[in-house]
Amino acid sequence: MTSSIRFLMCAPDHYDVDYVINPWMEGNIHKSSRERAVEQWQQLFHLLKDHAIVDLVQPEKGVPDMVFTANAGLVQGKTAVLSRFFHKERQGEEPFFKAWLEEHGFTVHELPKDLPFEGAGDALFDREGRWLWAGYGFRSELDSHPYLARWLDIEVLSLRLMDERFYHLDTCFCPLADGYLLYYPPAFDAYSNRLIEMRVPEAKRIAIAEEDAVTFACNAVNIDRTIVLNKASDKLKQRLAEVGFRVLETPLTEFLKAGGAAKCLTLRVTEPVQANVHASATVESRVVRMDGHLLDAGLINQALDLIVDGGGSFQVLNFSLGEQRQSTSSAEVKVTAPSHEVMESLMSQLIDLGALPPPEDVCDSILETVTQAGVSPDDFYVTTIYPTQVRVQCEWVKVRGQRMDAAIVVRETPHGLDAYCSLLRDLQVGDRVVVGVEGIRTIRKTESREQRNTQEFSFMGAGVSSERRVELVVEQIAWELRQIRDQGGKVVVSAGPVVIHTGGGEHLAHLVREGYVQALLGGNAIAVHDIEQSMMGTSLGVDMKRGVSVRGGHRHHLKVINTIRRSGSIAKAVEQGVVTSGILYECVKHNIPFSLAGSIRDDGPLPDTQMDLIKAQTDYARLIEGADLILMLSSMLHSIGVGNMTPAGVKMVCVDINPAVVTKLSDRGSVESVGVVTDVGLFLSLLVQQLNKLTSPYRVA
Repeated sequence: MTSSIRFLMCAPDHYDVDYVINPWMEGNIHKSSRERAVEQWQQLFHLLKDHAIVDLVQPEKGVPDMVFTANAGLVQGKTAVLSRFFHKERQGEEPFFKAWLEEHGFTVHELPKDLPFEGAGDALFDREGRWLWAGYGFRSELDSHPYLARWLDIEVLSLRLMDERFYHLDTCFCPLADGYLLYYPPAFDAYSNRLIEMRVPEAKRIAIAEEDAVTFACNAVNIDRTIVLNKASDKLKQRLAEVGFRVLETPLTEFLKAGGAAKCLTLRVTEPVQANVHASATVESRVVRMDGHLLDAGLINQALDLIVDGGGSFQVLNFSLGEQRQSTSSAEVKVTAPSHEVMESLMSQLIDLGALPPPEDVCDSILETVTQAGVSPDDFYVTTIYPTQVRVQCEWVKVRGQRMDAAIVVRETPHGLDAYCSLLRDLQVGDRVVVGVEGIRTIRKTESREQRNTQEFSFMGAGVSSERRVELVVEQIAWELRQIRDQGGKVVVSAGPVVIHTGGGEHLAHLVREGYVQALLGGNAIAVHDIEQSMMGTSLGVDMKRGVSVRGGHRHHLKVINTIRRSGSIAKAVEQGVVTSGILYECVKHNIPFSLAGSIRDDGPLPDTQMDLIKAQTDYARLIEGADLILMLSSMLHSIGVGNMTPAGVKMVCVDINPAVVTKLSDRGSVESVGVVTDVGLFLSLLVQQLNKLTSPYRVA
């Protein structure tokens, strides 16, 4: 064995499932076979010895999980960061691992005792040595990451774990040689997945399915081009083989009962130091103060939940409880976020709950000047319905004209400072707009706080689905669409934003891309939320992958509108690379005309939205002319308008979850009309599936 790679392992002499500290342990207490565990550990040990050097630490009684040496700490060069275990059941391992590290010449750093960090279970080096991936959410605290950056002199990228089954980073994430990455995306939040995608090229990201994730395929040991793991599906092994990796399987079922596999059973102690890599951590911390009826109004719980749900962590520094019913309480909370972007999002939401920096840290609001009419500076503060004050020149100024989804403009008048809400479209060059979250506070009444428990701005907390079987209707519509396309005909789609909210956006984009759509009609909303999904992964603030509301997501559409207004148009945004996917992106790329008709409800609006309804109707009529089929997708307002200007003889398909809408639009005294009462997202998904089955072009005999 000539390899210089070394691992630390611990024999399972005292291994057993003695307690429950993760979901895998539930139902498995004292159900692990010591004989099989020893046999499986020995197989892994000898397999690794064929490819690397393996050192052993003496197993100790009373700490059955000591066999999982990945959690001993994190090692780079001759520097080690000792673990601080979250659960008391494992804290007894710390002195034994510390002794081994010191005996072998490592400089050992120790975190504060109340700051959990579970070693290489939650911290994995990029195999190229460029940065350190660090997990948090279940066992390790986000606040530990700046320590890692400083002590190891390396950039730390923080990833938030969301699925309790994958409680350590190494259970769902495995950096591989040559920059490849084996991982399970659903284990992470949206921000973390975006961060992964930004750092690892698509060609080198190997996302696994749940069937592999639950057998701990990611909990693997990578030695050059060899991957040692418990088990992998044939599909995954083939994918890895295609990029040059050899997979060695070794059963570790006895250790899965405790929530661990190959990687958990090893600690790599020869992580090289890269001379050209230096410390960097985007983790940011701030202290906020809250005053009021924090307990009886549920404010403190809301604030702490908000921080955690938003991807941050917290530490309550001080809490002063009101002694009587009418007394108020106060709290100081340290908020930590993985990046400035996440911190700004958390702070804007905490401000909505009445949080402020401590008095000594209160700053004036940051003002930036509008340089383009109708376009705000980046990071402008988006208002809520609650009375707001901004701090300017060391005094609090009440914002007048309070409303949702506006910017705050501050100006000086002969009578003093003036602050007011302004819609984006009303901003003028020279206006000074509040940006960021400094120097802003909302005034909240107690009763409002009590009502807020389940009423945080979340436009869409639940979706609607249908169990109706529509396959036969979809099959006929798919045949019609294929026939029209292959004969050079014209299909016009009138669509509402529900298409995006129900997950149908990608399917409608597919139809445009494949030539099934020759014109698109809609309103400001479908374009805004289509682009919102493209740019931010949400629609109406709902994470489209996870189907849950994102804290502060109600602001996303305003940010999108502002970005497109800065570009000048949707087409220019596509040309500039601002918009890279979605329905409107495909329309621009394939020269498909679209018309967006405005309404009194529209935010922004987008530059392409026609707010003159007479002109919009004329444009609709122009695009409808010559249509062979019109597909109306969950937009009563626009579909009724389209129906009223469509001549007889044009085939119409109306899809809506509301039977009344379908009846009104499809009952036109014509056999060409078809009504489908179902969820539009389901309909589009089935339609695309059916079209994919029609592999041969339609030809007239």
